[in-house]
Amino acid sequence: MVWRSVLWAGVFGAAGTLHFVHPKNFDQIVPEGIPGTARQWTYASGVVELGLAASIGVATAVPTLRPYLSSAVAPAAAGFLASVWPANMKMAWDWRDKDAAKKAIAFARVPLQIPMIASARKLGS
Repeated sequence: MVWRSVLWAGVFGAAGTLHFVHPKNFDQIVPEGIPGTARQWTYASGVVELGLAASIGVATAVPTLRPYLSSAVAPAAAGFLASVWPANMKMAWDWRDKDAAKKAIAFARVPLQIPMIASARKLGS
């Protein structure tokens, strides 16, 4: 479905851009103990998100590339969403003492990652 491609290209494009516009927000949710700095991970994940947005857009727009949307781009998008799940968990834990609205947002992101992964996996189908 084209709407799914448009949605995910927009989500990844916006999120990827925000990684460069407001990197401190993302630095804070990088789990501790992984090699490299939080800023390196922030920028790297931003690049991946922008790459996914572009890949989804191009594979959707160019008919000869559409088969790659389901065979390559969808698994990459779903895999990326799974790989950032620990950051969502860290954010929920870090925000456990915040006000009710922030806490609700942070904790909702954790289980919502499951349908997001499932939706991204369906790109091109």
